[in-house]
Amino acid sequence: MSGGIILETRGLTKEFKGFAAVSGVHLKVRRGAIHALIGPNGAGKTTCFNLITKFLEPTRGTILFGGRDVTRAKPADVAKMGMVRSFQISATFGNLTLLENVRVALQRKLGTSFHFWRSERSLSALDARATALLEDVGLADYRNLTANELPYGRKRALEIATTLALDPEMLLLDEPTSGMGREDIGRTAALIRRVAMDRTVLMVEHNLSVVADLSDTITVLARGEILAQGSYAEVSTDPRVVEAYMGTGMGTGMGTGAGTGADASGAAQAHG
Repeated sequence: MSGGIILETRGLTKEFKGFAAVSGVHLKVRRGAIHALIGPNGAGKTTCFNLITKFLEPTRGTILFGGRDVTRAKPADVAKMGMVRSFQISATFGNLTLLENVRVALQRKLGTSFHFWRSERSLSALDARATALLEDVGLADYRNLTANELPYGRKRALEIATTLALDPEMLLLDEPTSGMGREDIGRTAALIRRVAMDRTVLMVEHNLSVVADLSDTITVLARGEILAQGSYAEVSTDPRVVEAYMGTGMGTGMGTGAGTGADASGAAQAHG
């Protein structure tokens, strides 16, 4: 970790018709760290993540990115500042090749995403960078396949490649290993470690083995509030954390991995 705070929330709160999905969250993410946001189902992780990435507006509180107040900023504006989100559901163009998918993302950064009339020669100038990004995520050999031809785990890798095309300073990953088998989980965890070498990563993740392996700092949420924060060794032995996880029917608690169901806060959002 290189030090300094890149992202901070102060008293972050979101209420849905009187229900506090997130309440008074004070979060600090250190520059260069891999920081995990975890908690049992209904803890408020997804709502907190949506607030930070500006897909929800907070009821109260402040969000600072790089020292700038982005509390009322639009998602596109914070993306331009360097905070970019990769979604839980893979978002790729299924009928385009992998190379074309990454090339579209590179065009977006240049402000030419919808210039479909540009010549093939002009677009091919982006091929070298697109290929390099595919190499970074282990997909260079598949560059001429369409996204629809990829298995699920490799689609997630493609999504990360398109996210990296925007050259983010901070990458936000929403359940990056959700729905994956063991082999894909291992490959994705290695990819996250690799892309975090020169950027900050904040991730919501249910797989506690991945969290333990990757994270420098872990913030545990319960009932919309921060329950504990620290290294995996610290939070996994915190009696409050163990109790919170055991109370959700997850066996022996922190050592076993978590379920994948949606947060109750997400349900509140859907009905709010």
